[in-house]
Amino acid sequence: MKTLEERLDDEKLISEFEGHRDFEKGSWHYWLIAAIAFSWSLFQLYMVIEPGNSAHARAIHLAFGLALAFSMHAMYKSPKLQSTITWYDFGIMIVGIAAVLYQWYAYKDLAMRSGAWTQTDIIVGVTTILVVLEASRRVMGLPLMVVAMVFLAYDYFGPYLPDMIAHKGASLNKIVGQMVLTTEGIFGVPLGVSASFVFLFVLFGALLDRAGAGEYFIKLAYTILGRYDGGPAKAAVAASGMFGMISGSSIANTVTVGTFTIPLMKRLGFSAHKAAAVETAASVNGQLMPPIMGAAAFIMAEFLGLDYTDIVFAAFIPAFTCYIALFYIVHLEAKKHGLKGEDPNILGRVWPIFIHGIHYLIPIFFLIYTLVVLRQSAQSAAFSAIMFLMIIMLVQKPLKALINQEKVTLSLFVEGLADIGHGMVNGGKNMVSVAIATAVAGIIVGSVTLTGIGLVLAEVIDNLANGYILGVLFLTAFVSLVLGMGLPTTANYIVMAALTAPIIMDLAGSNGYLIPALAAHMFVFYFGILADDTPPVGMAAYAAAAVAKSDPIITGIQAFIYDIRTGILPFMFFFNNELLLISGVDANDPNDPSKWIWITNPFEIALIFGGAIFGMFAFTSATQSFILTKINNIERILLIVVIPFLMLPKLMAAKLGLPSHYFAYVIGFTLYGLIYFGQRVKYKKQQLALA
Repeated sequence: MKTLEERLDDEKLISEFEGHRDFEKGSWHYWLIAAIAFSWSLFQLYMVIEPGNSAHARAIHLAFGLALAFSMHAMYKSPKLQSTITWYDFGIMIVGIAAVLYQWYAYKDLAMRSGAWTQTDIIVGVTTILVVLEASRRVMGLPLMVVAMVFLAYDYFGPYLPDMIAHKGASLNKIVGQMVLTTEGIFGVPLGVSASFVFLFVLFGALLDRAGAGEYFIKLAYTILGRYDGGPAKAAVAASGMFGMISGSSIANTVTVGTFTIPLMKRLGFSAHKAAAVETAASVNGQLMPPIMGAAAFIMAEFLGLDYTDIVFAAFIPAFTCYIALFYIVHLEAKKHGLKGEDPNILGRVWPIFIHGIHYLIPIFFLIYTLVVLRQSAQSAAFSAIMFLMIIMLVQKPLKALINQEKVTLSLFVEGLADIGHGMVNGGKNMVSVAIATAVAGIIVGSVTLTGIGLVLAEVIDNLANGYILGVLFLTAFVSLVLGMGLPTTANYIVMAALTAPIIMDLAGSNGYLIPALAAHMFVFYFGILADDTPPVGMAAYAAAAVAKSDPIITGIQAFIYDIRTGILPFMFFFNNELLLISGVDANDPNDPSKWIWITNPFEIALIFGGAIFGMFAFTSATQSFILTKINNIERILLIVVIPFLMLPKLMAAKLGLPSHYFAYVIGFTLYGLIYFGQRVKYKKQQLALA
């Protein structure tokens, strides 16, 4: 287990890269933030027990988010402002809280006079927009605030714009009504999902980490994999994947796991920038891992009208394929550079370590069981898992003392209560960026509804792509990457889901591709995630570079090279929806999830999964120029040929006139096998020559 000092060092590093104040423990600033964060967690748990009006819950949720945003984040990043909460921080905080709680206070009156807003309504609405935008600037920097302001300007100045993008415009009253005084903007679906589902899962992750699960995952992965070639790097991938299941933050993942794994990778021969890049790629991809998926899974489910468990089911193959391919990249890097593993004698035995922390796995399996088997709502399942986890946190230290035949004292229970309190505080602090991001993203969603800009963008993208669906996808991917360089994953997904996912659906249909809406939403989600390690802004790369003492730009470039495999997956599941375990949609209404045909046959699922893995192996070997030894250009071309046979079997069968898509799988696996066999022959010859 990490010492208190090591925990504090990790928290300080996370604070540095997330840009918030880190007050000394014991100061009044520290206790104020802790009290607000703890109260927020308590409120969210209470809302599960006594659910009230959803509009009230959204307003109070955002009020807590604003309180923490202005107390944790300074107006400017100067040493003086970072060391205290100023009087004007309190002033803006109080004004902002009062403005958003107006939704709760005047809820009935606002509903009665919908559209006929009073002067007070407009003043409060404008204040709310300004305060939320300022909170966004403090918490996430300028990009999201600027994007939201551009959309607000577009709403107002529509009649004065060029004909291609012009619209009739909207008055101040109409804009404020749309953005604040109804549930179409700031208080819309994204914030509602943040208040009802996302918070509970983030809180679950924070409690699980505080209980010691993060350290357990790292130690277990290192013990199992450390002895193999490039072992610490493989352990970094496994630990980041496991930690990613409970954390929605790539920066927290990078710092928590990377402070342990990056020095080990460097010690065994990885260069500083490659060690940091492996950790960056693994941590960024943690947001793909069910059940949290960077908080976007819940919003995606709400947008599409799907059960949350359906999103998890569809995300399974792409997420695990992505991680297995990263294992393979690390393996190839180790083989290329002759990097061996750790001495097994210093690693310890796997079974005792596994048993020592097995209680950390129980809440995770309990959560999955209640979601998948009992089919409880995400809210109920998360709440039950949190209560179960709190019991474990309370009794784990006394039980360990009992097993070790030590004295069980009251102080051990008090320590458990303190850990629960710390976890609840961390849960509230971790939610600030999500709450603010969903509120600001609601402005963009409201603008799309108000002006119909989606139709304009569809025409622009269609013209730029010249009617080619691949052109549409590449343009969408590029926009997602560019926006994602400055936006958190959740906000990026919401923006792209509102703007470009419908465009992908429309233009795919006009090009003869019937795809489920989930494929379009997952497409933009994946490219939004990739932005976390895309130079020059990828914050996860900066965090890993700080730990590794490497150049952040070079680290980001190397991490992006490793993550190219993640970029190919969205194109694959766009043209092969079976990778999302969907075999068909209704031709008349591909947006209706109730008419999608899900794949449940275990043999088919195994075949799709196997094809995806070996297809990604082929892509990875082609881009890394290595299998058992360096590949030549002919092998590279053959590996590229393998990819569509294994990842797009039905499309290849249709194009080549094969009797069945199974023949495509046979061709792909056979060709890959021949390439591998050829590599073995070449490798043996090289070994004989060296001997």
